[in-house]
Amino acid sequence: MFRSLLIREPYFGIGSYMIADQNVRDALKKYWGYDAFRPKQEEIVRNILDERDVCVVMPTGGGKSLCYQLPAVLQQGQTAIVVSPLIALMQDQVAQLEQMGIPAAVLNSSQSRNIQRDTERRAEAGEFRLLYLSPERLAKQEMLEWLAKVPVSFFAIDEAHCISEWGHEFRPDYRQLKLLRKEFPRKPVAAFTASATRHVRHDIIAQLKLKDPGKFIASFHRKNLNYQVVLCDSKTQSAKLLAILRKHAGSAAIVYSPTIKRVGETVDMLRENNIAAIGYHADMDSAERKKNQERWMADEVNVLVGTVAFGLGINKSAVRAVVHLSLPKSIEQYYQEAGRAGRDGKASDCFLLWQKKDAGLLAYFIEQISNAAEKRRSWDRYHEVRRFAESKECRHKIICNHFGEKVAWENCEACDVCLPPVEWKVEIAERTARVASKTAQNKGVAIAATLEVDGTLLARLKKWRLERSRADKAPAFVILHDSTLEHLCLRKPNSLAELRAIPGIGETKLERYGKEILELLRGR
Repeated sequence: MFRSLLIREPYFGIGSYMIADQNVRDALKKYWGYDAFRPKQEEIVRNILDERDVCVVMPTGGGKSLCYQLPAVLQQGQTAIVVSPLIALMQDQVAQLEQMGIPAAVLNSSQSRNIQRDTERRAEAGEFRLLYLSPERLAKQEMLEWLAKVPVSFFAIDEAHCISEWGHEFRPDYRQLKLLRKEFPRKPVAAFTASATRHVRHDIIAQLKLKDPGKFIASFHRKNLNYQVVLCDSKTQSAKLLAILRKHAGSAAIVYSPTIKRVGETVDMLRENNIAAIGYHADMDSAERKKNQERWMADEVNVLVGTVAFGLGINKSAVRAVVHLSLPKSIEQYYQEAGRAGRDGKASDCFLLWQKKDAGLLAYFIEQISNAAEKRRSWDRYHEVRRFAESKECRHKIICNHFGEKVAWENCEACDVCLPPVEWKVEIAERTARVASKTAQNKGVAIAATLEVDGTLLARLKKWRLERSRADKAPAFVILHDSTLEHLCLRKPNSLAELRAIPGIGETKLERYGKEILELLRGR
C-alpha cells in the first residue's frame, strides 16, 4: 500500500527517510483527495516531518487532524501516537482513516482483552500509522513501558487546551502528559487545539515541555459566521428559537441547552411546533446517544438539541445554525461551540439567546467550587462572557481580541452590533443574505455557485450515503462529506478520472465507491 519514499531532492527529513515535497502532495491527493493545503497546514506538516515540536491553534473546521495524520501516513513502519479525550471521537477518526486506506487503531477500556492484545501486537510490529489513546490510559506507567516496544514516530496531543488550568475544559490527566518528554526525549510532540488564549498557549508549551516549538496560530476571525447576541425572557426565547429554525428549515442546526431537563423540554416544544428534533445528553445510554448523533449526521433529522456533552470532534461541515439557550461558561466555550456552524465556509447563523437569570445560575455554580484558584479563574471567565453578552462592541472583534488577535475593522457586517436590529417577523433572512454576500466577496466566489446544486440529485446521493454507512457500519460523514456531495452535484463527473478530481475522494474511496457514484449521477 505504501510505496517507497526514498528520493533525492528537494526533501525534508525524518528518521532515515528523505521525504520530498512532491511525496507530501501526492499523499494529500491519494488519501484525502485534495489538490492543495489549507492555510498553514503544509508548514505544520513540514515541521513535524523535520522532527520539530509544534503548538497549533486552529479554529474548528480548519483541518487540524490532517496536520498530524499526513506526516504519520508518510512514515512506513512507524506509528504516531494520538492522545484524544473521548472514545467516540477516537473511534470516528479511526473509521475515517480506515475508509481512506490508512491503517489506524484505538486502544480503550471498552474493548475485549483479546482485541487489546491483538492491537498491541500489531502496534509493536509497526503495522499502524496512527494509534489513538486517552490521556488517562497514557498516564499509566505500564502503558509508557509498553510504548517503548512500539516504533513511535511522534506524539500528537489533540484538544491540548485541556492541559491548562486556565483552559475552559481542564482535565487533570492531561497534566501527566509531561512524562512523554521524560520517557521519550527524542520524539517530537505536536500539540493541537481550536481555542486557546495566549496564556493557555504558553501553559501548553510549558506543561508539555516543548522544545523551541513551531508556533502556528490561525486567525480567529470566522467571516462567514453571523454572531447574534439577543437578550430574551422566558416568553420570547422559544418564539425566537422557532423563528431561527424555521428560517433554516431543511438545514442542519444545533441547539445548546444549559441542562438535561431543558433538552427534553426543548425537543418537545419543537416537535409540538412541527420541527423534527432529537436530543443528546450525558444521561442517555451510549447507544442512544450514538444513534441520535448518527441520525443527525446523516440528515435524517436536521435539529439536534444537546448539552455541552455534544459536539467535540463533530465533523459536519454544512451546519447552518448554532443556537445557545443560555450564557456559556466562557468565551472559549462559546467560540468552540458556535464554530461548529459554517465549517464549509458558507454563511451561517450563531445565536446566543440569553436571559438575565443565566448569570445568576452561573454564579451559583461557581460558588460551589471548593478550589480557590479554580473558583477565581471561573469568576474571571464569568465576567468576560458577561461583558461579551452586554457589550455594544463588534462581537467578532471581542472574540479575536480575547484570543490575542488584534483587528483593525470598524464594522464586521456580520454581528448584531454592526448590522441593523433583527426583524424577527421576516425571520432574519435578509441579514444572512448580507453575510453570504460578504463571504462570497471575500472568497471571490459568486453566490450563484451555491444555488446551482441539484437538490434532487443531492437528496439521492445522501440517501445512498446513508445506506452505505449502514452497510459499512460507519458514520455517514466518514463515507463522504457534505461538501464532497455538493461538488458531485455541481460538476457531475462522467468517468472515474473525472471523479478522481472531486475534492474529498481519494484513491481508496474511488475504488470502493466510484462505480456506484457514477451510476447515481447517471440517474440509474
